[in-house]
Amino acid sequence: MIIKNEIVDLPTATGTMRTYVYRPVEDGQYATVIFYSEIFQQTAPIARSAAIIAGHGFVVLVPEVFHELNPVGTVLAYDEKGKDKGNHDKFTKPLASHDSDTEAMIDFADQASFCNGKIGSMGVCIGGHLAFRAALNQRIGAAACLYATDLHSNTLPADDADQSLARAGDINGELLMVWGRQDPHVPDANRADINQALRDSGCLFSWHEVNGQHAFMRDEGVRYDPELALNCYRLSVDLFRRALA
Repeated sequence: MIIKNEIVDLPTATGTMRTYVYRPVEDGQYATVIFYSEIFQQTAPIARSAAIIAGHGFVVLVPEVFHELNPVGTVLAYDEKGKDKGNHDKFTKPLASHDSDTEAMIDFADQASFCNGKIGSMGVCIGGHLAFRAALNQRIGAAACLYATDLHSNTLPADDADQSLARAGDINGELLMVWGRQDPHVPDANRADINQALRDSGCLFSWHEVNGQHAFMRDEGVRYDPELALNCYRLSVDLFRRALA
């Protein structure tokens, strides 16, 4: 589908959050997918990923995930300085603040004439974790979590009982979990721990391990694998079409 994009500044419990909206040009009501970025916020690769999903007939919302910690419109570079700043932000923002951001985007979708009330989440890297985190909200019907970081480590700001994986039993929607087997951020043993935690919690999930490095979906840099990326987009679209129908 041909798409268009716009910018909205949403009020949240922790301040204004710039959110990028991608949606079909054709009039109608569509399911919403909240797309959580890497630590670098909405870079060009993230914008292209959002456009791909929107082009399959979804409204895609891309929030500035660390809006409290940066000027509006901040995009961090894919370099050491950008990585250091993004990681600092990741370990500074409480998980509870991400929860209120999700609620703000759900409120927006509920009021938008082009949304149909069905909502999913998707993300890469820390965004994969945030897509998982969003699924703790009962309005999220499906979550595509792509090489999600920090689920196993319990290192993001929250009490132990409020860590995302510890609350997996609160998830009612369907999960898609995708991992790169050559990803050093989530080694074999940690992936096994996450898998067991999801089983113990009774989650409905599918599990895919591919021969890819971390950030294999980012279409800039030496780790990009186009075939794997296309397969993951297809898995995600299939999930949303089924679970958000």
